[in-house]
Amino acid sequence: MPANFYEQEVRSGLKNKKRLSAFIDGIVSKYMPKVKTCDITYVFCTDDFLLEMNKNFLDHDTFTDIITFDLTDSRQDLQGEIYISIDRVRENAKTYHTTYTDELHRVIFHGVLHLCGFKDKKEKDQKVMRENEDYCLQMYKQDKS
Repeated sequence: MPANFYEQEVRSGLKNKKRLSAFIDGIVSKYMPKVKTCDITYVFCTDDFLLEMNKNFLDHDTFTDIITFDLTDSRQDLQGEIYISIDRVRENAKTYHTTYTDELHRVIFHGVLHLCGFKDKKEKDQKVMRENEDYCLQMYKQDKS
């Protein structure tokens, strides 16, 4: 099932959405083979928009690059909303000396990995999450189909 991409008062510059959507579907198939349907919505937004969501839904008063809401109600159907701050992605690309596009894809993959059950609160979990992000990013860059 295709992922949906929306922009809230920003331009993400995201390209090849059909290819990316198919790749995201492949991530879900790899890590959650029993899932029959997948409905993931990505919303690209500003720092301020995501900060308000962070305050209202998670009671955190900090900027973040991503918030993932798992709306799944059965083991066979994966559903989620992923909000990504384009401002944070741009800033993080500079901080981590990478391209904006690579950082955007990394965060997109980070969100779907959360929906697939990966955590990142503990240091051990962060390492596993980063390894999987790197793997997805590498595979996406190699797969030109």
